[in-house]
Amino acid sequence: MKKKENMKDETIRIVPLGGLEQIGMNITAFETESSIIIVDCGLAFPEDDMLGVDLVIPDITYLEDHRDKVKGFVITHGHEDHIGSLPYVLQQLNVPIYATRLTMAIIENKLREHNLIGTVKRKVVTYGQYINLGDFRIEFICTNHSIADSAALAIYTPAGVIVHTGDFKVDYTPVYGDTIDLARFGELGKKGVLALMCDSTNVLKPGFTESEKTVGKTFDAIFEDNEKSRIIVATFASNVDRVQQIINSAKRQNRKVVIEGRSMINIVNTAIELGYIRVPDGMMISLEEMGNYTDDKLVLITTGSQGESMAALSRIAASIHKKVTIKPGDVVIFSSRPIPGNEKSVSKVINELSMKGAKVIIQDTHVSGHACEEEIKLIYSLVKPQYAIPVHGEYRHLIGQGEVAKKMGVKKENVVILRSGDVLEIGESHAKVVERVQSAGIMVDGLGIGDVGNIVLRDRQHLSENGLMVVVLTLERGSNMVLAGPDIVSRGFVYVRESENLMDECREVVNIALDRLFDRGVTDWGKMKTEIKDALADFLWKKMKRNPMILPIITEV
Repeated sequence: MKKKENMKDETIRIVPLGGLEQIGMNITAFETESSIIIVDCGLAFPEDDMLGVDLVIPDITYLEDHRDKVKGFVITHGHEDHIGSLPYVLQQLNVPIYATRLTMAIIENKLREHNLIGTVKRKVVTYGQYINLGDFRIEFICTNHSIADSAALAIYTPAGVIVHTGDFKVDYTPVYGDTIDLARFGELGKKGVLALMCDSTNVLKPGFTESEKTVGKTFDAIFEDNEKSRIIVATFASNVDRVQQIINSAKRQNRKVVIEGRSMINIVNTAIELGYIRVPDGMMISLEEMGNYTDDKLVLITTGSQGESMAALSRIAASIHKKVTIKPGDVVIFSSRPIPGNEKSVSKVINELSMKGAKVIIQDTHVSGHACEEEIKLIYSLVKPQYAIPVHGEYRHLIGQGEVAKKMGVKKENVVILRSGDVLEIGESHAKVVERVQSAGIMVDGLGIGDVGNIVLRDRQHLSENGLMVVVLTLERGSNMVLAGPDIVSRGFVYVRESENLMDECREVVNIALDRLFDRGVTDWGKMKTEIKDALADFLWKKMKRNPMILPIITEV
């Protein structure tokens, strides 16, 4: 990097609060003495062991502790893992949002749902435009991804220029908009770039990612091979270019198009209004109008490509959708790859569809929106960063990109692998982690935010694996004589009506424990509950090798 006299001793802090060691929940703060900007604010979907949890959002305690310095959110694109947490975070930290046109429109849909549209400042930014936020100047650069209006960021800081790619690939034939602005990356590289923060999702895949346009040819071929059938296509709601290509193929066969699934309807309608999807007049019809057309004149575009239980396709496959029923001869196209962890759910939906006589197509109808190894090398060759800070990926992806960076000339000691919560102090002379801050995700369950933690999850796990046994007894005030009970209620442990002998034995175990307590003159309810739990747990383990959650309830009259 070319040195500038006034930058010699300047440093800034980079604080990733999510998005590292995982796919999702991308959020990174950039901090000087007086200013903080935040790049992206995404959510993650729950792991298998997060029973009952709907979403995971970032812990922004660090930002709240420095709220006077926070100047705004700068958003790279409109995917859930980059914008999904905004409605929750903005309730705690209401600062302006800066994003491109389609990205902002999708954000505004979310803000309306949470009644925040009137209280949050928003600014639409165009490619090549600069915005000044405190000590930072940010430039939006055109990139390609699986959603239109994606941007990389050149962040001008007191310590030097940091280039953040956002999620990207190099697509020379995009469905909508311009190709990635490689020339601008090259210009920045010539002037000197302090650090490159590059998308790592596909770094372990050699070669180049295919153009989105290749999927259009595949759709055309599938539609021609199945011209007599009703066609149902499941894809990500946010993949606006994919929806456009399905519409293009439907147009060639004079088919009507139906959109189903709440998120799909919201995003597609927004994209049509803004001109990102072009639909011939009269081509789009409602679900209710499907009955007016024969199967060979219909295409249904729906959510549910990941097997989500409440998504439209899953409900259709399970025969619980109110308006769409699978018929023998229907063709269902899965236009996405299963996200790791979703394979079983997707397989279940495919099997249900197949059992109803549908023809399921899952090959060659998806290309990734992320750069493979050669595209990442291209960015490094143009940007020529002093430091490489891999982002967006699991730990193995970050390590993989570190290896690519070294191949492309970044010094080994200048490849910085961070974890969420690390505070990186970076300047021309050094880059080192100086502290760690709170960064574990906060779980959202229904309307509750943060009220489900590790202890609650552990209890849910225990209940899900072993069931529950409740012991109820009533004592006389003063004498502590047992007036009623012990009554035993079981849920998820054994079926009580077929286990009456076991229930009698459990009552006897509790009575013996109570006799021991009364002989010792114990009247403290806490000690009584502990004794009952221990005695019953010991008996059930010896008899059945099971360990249910035991909940004693004592009342007094």
